[in-house]
Order: sequence, then structure tokens, then C-alpha cells
Amino acid sequence: PTEPSSPQEHGLDFQRLLDASAYKEGFRQDMIRWGEEKRRADPGFFCRAAVQGALQPVWVVSDTRRLSDVEWFRAAYGDVVQTVRVVATEETRKRRNWVFVTGVDDAESECGLDQGVAFDWVITNDGDKVALGEQLEMLVQSLHRSL
Repeated sequence: PTEPSSPQEHGLDFQRLLDASAYKEGFRQDMIRWGEEKRRADPGFFCRAAVQGALQPVWVVSDTRRLSDVEWFRAAYGDVVQTVRVVATEETRKRRNWVFVTGVDDAESECGLDQGVAFDWVITNDGDKVALGEQLEMLVQSLHRSL
């Protein structure tokens, strides 16, 4: 299978694409457009890339964006798939320097899982480290029980 295009191939700074900087925002729409083209041609393109070579009994696949991603994992792995949604209030997100951008933040790449998925877990990450730790501990304990 074809490997996803790397940021280096396009002369981009990979580490800067991982943060919430203006640098990333400058390339965001192009990245979304490229990803949409790949998904239209092959809905499982990124899902297969995420699991390629994974041998561990538990995997964390972060940042799925669309219902088709969740459906792919459920079709491929069945009932062992646990979906986790991490939420934060808009106020918290703004404190973390998030700014809504029309045409980006209301696109499927950002809100494609806002409806249509019954998440197994919903984790709240509003800055309360104790509450976050408790939620994550419950998730980890559940995963251990299922091994």
C-alpha cells in the first residue's frame, strides 16, 4: 500500500504541525484537502496506516476524525474496539489558544464525529488534573480487565 505523504516531502516542519501554532494553521486547509482526496479514493487509507505493524494487545489510535474511521475499526476488529471521546469546553479550548475558523473548524475533519457515534467512553479534559487522572484510571482498569 502507498504510504501517507510525509510533511518533510513538502518541506514542512513536522514538530510545528503538531502544535496549535499559526504555522500549522497556514497549512491546515491544504492538509484537509489532501486527506479528503485520499479518503475518497480509499476510506481505509489512514486506518490501515495507523495499525500497520502494530503487535501490542492494546492500541491507542488517536485523532480519528470521521464516522468512516470508526466504522472501519469496528469492521476490522469487532467488539474489542473501545471508542473514547475527549471533550473540553469552548472556554477551556480558547484558554489553550484555539480560535474558531469558519470552513475549517466546522468541516467534517473537525466535527465528523459530533453525531452518529455512541462513544464507549467520554473523558473531560478541562484542566482538572485529578478528575482527568480518575477518568483515565477507570479506562485503563477496564482495558486491563478485557485482556
